Amino acid sequence: MKQRTILREVSLSGNALHTGEPVTLTIKPAPVGNGIVFRRIDLAGQPEVKPRVDQVIDLVRATTIQSGHAKIATVEHVLSALYGCGIDNVFVEMNASEPPILDGSAKPFVNLILEAEPVEQEKEREFFVLDQPVSVTRNNSSLIALPADSLKISCTSADDRGIHTQHLSLTIDPDVYITQIAAARTFTIYEDIEELIKLGKIKGGSLDCAIVIKGDKIISKEPLRFRDEFVRHKILDIIGDLVLLGVPLKAHIIATRPGHAINAELTKALFARMEELRNGPKKKTPARPKQVLATETSLDIRRLLDTVPHRYPFVMIDRVVEFVGEDELVAIKNVTINEPYFAGHYPGNPVMPGVLQLEAMAQAAGVLLLRRGSMEGRVALFMSADKVKFRKAVRPGDQIVINAKLTRMRGNKIATAAVSCSVDGLVVSSSELMFTVVDEGEME
Repeated sequence: MKQRTILREVSLSGNALHTGEPVTLTIKPAPVGNGIVFRRIDLAGQPEVKPRVDQVIDLVRATTIQSGHAKIATVEHVLSALYGCGIDNVFVEMNASEPPILDGSAKPFVNLILEAEPVEQEKEREFFVLDQPVSVTRNNSSLIALPADSLKISCTSADDRGIHTQHLSLTIDPDVYITQIAAARTFTIYEDIEELIKLGKIKGGSLDCAIVIKGDKIISKEPLRFRDEFVRHKILDIIGDLVLLGVPLKAHIIATRPGHAINAELTKALFARMEELRNGPKKKTPARPKQVLATETSLDIRRLLDTVPHRYPFVMIDRVVEFVGEDELVAIKNVTINEPYFAGHYPGNPVMPGVLQLEAMAQAAGVLLLRRGSMEGRVALFMSADKVKFRKAVRPGDQIVINAKLTRMRGNKIATAAVSCSVDGLVVSSSELMFTVVDEGEME
């Protein structure tokens, strides 16, 4: 089978679904091997975006891709139409960030492509032929891809109430797509409309471009085009999202309650398998040890994250500068205006809360404790603080130097430490801390 492009340039105009903006879309012929390339002619330099799954940035009721500063939203209907018509190489130019929604189906784009007259090119089309099952699951939705000698989609569409459950299985080729898939329109549940409006979506939405389901009633400007129009549109969307794989696919997709988010997950999984077949399995990077090794003289942020259980926004150490013997360390915490707590503590007069300085001291002492050879697979829990003193305000731009020293160990269960925080050589806070040590399994 040969690659295909179009014979002549064609255009159409309309309003975008989510932004509501007027937009003109033009499809132009492209050379063999070019692929499908979007071009934002309204932006400086007319940047191009070649749709790939690793460029997906938003999947809320549409598929949005971005490369650099160029963003293209709601690409699935255009991509679906191009794939359905067997088009491999075109430029898709737009003077806005989102294609026109038109009647909510892919049919207007199919008509445009047929008007442009698809033509074969000299090079053979390359397929990704799936060799083993790939599956993804998200809540009550699932997609499974099985090896097959063509693209087949078996889809079950349903809502939480089970009122409009539909099922359809089709082998996709241009004739099937044009006659049985392209005209199926997008749809939404009535109760979802208010939330979509709050999210800044569907500013161009109306019954001209969508079907609305309200309970067991179907609200539509015209009668349903197919008795099972909803599942046909789901198949349309799956095809469009699979185009983000970058090459045509041969596989049998079995979809239960699909949507753009899980469609993208499956495409990512298929892409990973394709890359593995092309390049061989990825070499696994040896796992870094979770325990602080006795041979380590300092820890950068990556090793700290290997060691402590905390994550953003509660990591209060940026680096361990040095270990002094077995029972002492020096660490730093860089205080920046980007710290989330400064928004409320205090507006116009940002001050680092004393309790977070205490947490930084506790984390530093915890790292010390976990450096001991008997602590592998264990977690230090902060129990109490004694003799806590706060001497000076800590503000954005300060670098806190934390000095921690283990002062007592009771077996492998209880430990105490003396810790202080300094800025510019002056102690700003200090405390004596007590910890208990538990197995990681006890934290679950």
